[in-house]
Amino acid sequence: MGLVPPLLYFIVVLWRQRIGAIDAVVLIGLYVVYLWILMRNPPREAESLAEAPAVSRWAYRQPGWRQKAAIGGLFAVGGGLLYVTAHPFLESMIAVAATLGISQFFLVQWVAPFLSEFPEFVSTFGWARRVTHAPMALMNIVSSNINQWTILAAMIPLLYGFSHMRYYGVWSDFTFDIAQRNELALTLLQTMLGVLLLANMEFDWMEATALFVLWVVQFTLPHLRAEVMVAYGIWAVVLVIGFVVRGQALRAPKQFWATVTKRRSAGTA
Repeated sequence: MGLVPPLLYFIVVLWRQRIGAIDAVVLIGLYVVYLWILMRNPPREAESLAEAPAVSRWAYRQPGWRQKAAIGGLFAVGGGLLYVTAHPFLESMIAVAATLGISQFFLVQWVAPFLSEFPEFVSTFGWARRVTHAPMALMNIVSSNINQWTILAAMIPLLYGFSHMRYYGVWSDFTFDIAQRNELALTLLQTMLGVLLLANMEFDWMEATALFVLWVVQFTLPHLRAEVMVAYGIWAVVLVIGFVVRGQALRAPKQFWATVTKRRSAGTA
């Protein structure tokens, strides 16, 4: 459910064909609300904490204000590492593209996200191997998507506007070209379909296989992206019609509301 507000807002962004500072403020606000809801989520059971990574266990077990300081410190260190490595990473990717004789756009668009998110996928795949941890693996990916559609997307107009003002003396919104609009529309449809597939808190191997096949098609046959967009749209419409015809209450909104209204209780270590 945390993906729904930013996705709806990005429909407006796509329609306007640009993203600016006001959009960034809205997206950051959505991210803050998402974090507030997560804070209301009751802690996991003791066995879940015991199986968490050592650094996570250390931060969780800090007493009082030290727990928040530890979490904030880890967040700051991670952000600092990203800051000092982002530019060399991009320059290296461009150099690799030139060496291999392939499109820089292709390499940055597809390979860079895979490499930058590889540690996250390693932990996700590790959790997915166990039935009891599979929901945690899926939530890891969903949470990453929410971050990308809110706080990360908000950085684009802010950094672009700041750079434009620094070099040209005036703030400017980031305007999408035709290729960027198509990519945004494709990603929106793809993510909306994912939200609908998870609306009943279920996800089977056939749905995963179909999503993977469509992704492979758009990756290997980029000239068929319009057809893939249509396929995503038709699939989403079929799911919505199925929900309406069956008339059953979706589990995701119910559990989301229960999380928001449930009083947070102390966990165990």
